[in-house]
Amino acid sequence: MQLKDILELFDLPLADLAAKADKVRRENMGNHFETCTICNAKCGKCSEDCKYCAQSAHYATDIADYPLVSCETMLQAADEAAAIGSNRYGIITSGKGLVDKELEEVASAISAIAQKGEITPCASLGILDLDGFKRLKDSGLNRYHHNIETASSYFPKITSTHSFEDRLRTIALAREAGLSICCGGIIGMGESREDRALMALELAQIAPDSIPVNVLMPIAGTPMENCQPISVGEALKTIAVFRIANPKAVIRLAAGRETVLKDFMGMAFFAGANAMMVGGYLTQRGRSVEEDQAFAREVIAAWSA
Repeated sequence: MQLKDILELFDLPLADLAAKADKVRRENMGNHFETCTICNAKCGKCSEDCKYCAQSAHYATDIADYPLVSCETMLQAADEAAAIGSNRYGIITSGKGLVDKELEEVASAISAIAQKGEITPCASLGILDLDGFKRLKDSGLNRYHHNIETASSYFPKITSTHSFEDRLRTIALAREAGLSICCGGIIGMGESREDRALMALELAQIAPDSIPVNVLMPIAGTPMENCQPISVGEALKTIAVFRIANPKAVIRLAAGRETVLKDFMGMAFFAGANAMMVGGYLTQRGRSVEEDQAFAREVIAAWSA
């Protein structure tokens, strides 16, 4: 698929595009529906200047920052995620990467989670080297999450402290270590439709196993606090295009799905999506677990009707 083909998809009426994406979802994923829950294991004081992020030390935001939590805390959160029926549990840390002691603590938690076998462990720990990824893989880590965040054409407008190529290099090293890849980004940061089309193409070139789609939740104190929200129609079109461009990836709705899609959230699951994050996000609350569990059951039932 070429960039012009993806742009032509965006030009289709939403109903036609959604139907096309839903057909691709059914043919490649069946009725597979997946949920994941994350643990914000280290929060704030990040050296990077990503303009959307409440955890950047460059901005004055109202969050509680803290160092890496204990292994026991990570294990407790994993048990709670398993108890609500999530398929995957991700340990997420702020910062460009982890020092050796922190990496060992996370690896110990992953080892215990993997041995227990109640939920599949994932992690998002920033930029690591190949040895670090191999240590995580050996501890039992299944999947590594590292977003490209946006298209290469728009990336310099949201981050200056590291490059798009740094992101790609990290993803390649995680894959070299034998890890499954979760890689997506954020839409609604002021990027153009052409940027989103290029992002869909660049994700297809990466070929991740999971693509999380976040919609910007503007945070007071960040440079994007007054960013105009993306329209419901454009968000749904983007989800559908991501599915068509990435037929075999899990398309996962994450932060911002409730605030932007609102009453149209169910439509996203008939426009290519087949997974979602439940139990809240890094610094923002989502819907209740009970609401999301009921919603997931309704989606699966509707797919089978």
